[in-house]
Amino acid sequence: MIEGFVAVIRYTYMTDHLPTPDQTAAPAAPEGAAAPALPENASASAADTHRPAGASNRGGRGGRGRGRKPGGGDQAAPADAHAPADATAAPRRAPRAIPPALEQLAALYPQLFGAVFLPLKRGIFQDLLSAHPEAFEREALKLALGIHTRSTRYLQCVAAGQQRHDLQGQPVEAMAPEHIHQALLEVHRRRQGRSTEDLLPKLRARIVANIEASGLSREEYAERVRTRDAAANALLDEALAELSAKIAREEALQRTFEASGKSVDEFADMYGMDPRAVARSLHNARSRAAAEAAAAAAAAAVEPEVAADPIEPHPAPDAA
Repeated sequence: MIEGFVAVIRYTYMTDHLPTPDQTAAPAAPEGAAAPALPENASASAADTHRPAGASNRGGRGGRGRGRKPGGGDQAAPADAHAPADATAAPRRAPRAIPPALEQLAALYPQLFGAVFLPLKRGIFQDLLSAHPEAFEREALKLALGIHTRSTRYLQCVAAGQQRHDLQGQPVEAMAPEHIHQALLEVHRRRQGRSTEDLLPKLRARIVANIEASGLSREEYAERVRTRDAAANALLDEALAELSAKIAREEALQRTFEASGKSVDEFADMYGMDPRAVARSLHNARSRAAAEAAAAAAAAAVEPEVAADPIEPHPAPDAA
């Protein structure tokens, strides 16, 4: 049973954590840092390796010239299914081996490193060294954690906003909005490199959702996540503009609804809208107004109060 478990772990890390054969390996990064973008077109398309529909099964290596029908003229031979799609392309690299420390982590903590991935608490490296002082070498453990936290599956957990967990699998702290933002960007880069669909609209929507869930103002959020990456900053500005437009629509809808004197269902029917969408927009607008009022009240409470009897300033010394 143990051998079968280890085999599953090896397959998981070979297919998810490590680069595909035509990708270059990236060095490990500390937990919480944005992983570098992978090259575009990182994985070969299925069309590059699959045999064309209707091709003869007799083809293969050295199968040229076998596409001639008896009694007929020459017919184009099917493409060699084993030939590379591009003769000028660089040869593919074999995937590197899984570090033993990574397999050991999966065996010790399957709830964190096994079939299920969970975001790790900050300081997990020291926790592991303390819990297993004889089991791991520092550099080997650092390499294993770097591979794990750069995996797409791990970044997806971070991008989903899941909490960070300790070695017992217990949630211990919320994921910082800036770490979610970085994971969203990196997951998008990897997916876009394998897709012909424009995924930017979905990414902007997820950034908008992250801003709203963070509880930060738009200015505070931008200050946390803005970097020197011009493209990432432009995307952030687009998401902020999209959020501003959404807020304006929700506030306008709230004013119109409150002035109508109608119920949610009546209001939605009057304007041909989905009652659930109306209720959601009203909830967002009211929650935002309540949060702004609470923030203003908290700011007013910490302002220094003007003393009832202010201390008189010392009289200026006589000029004489």
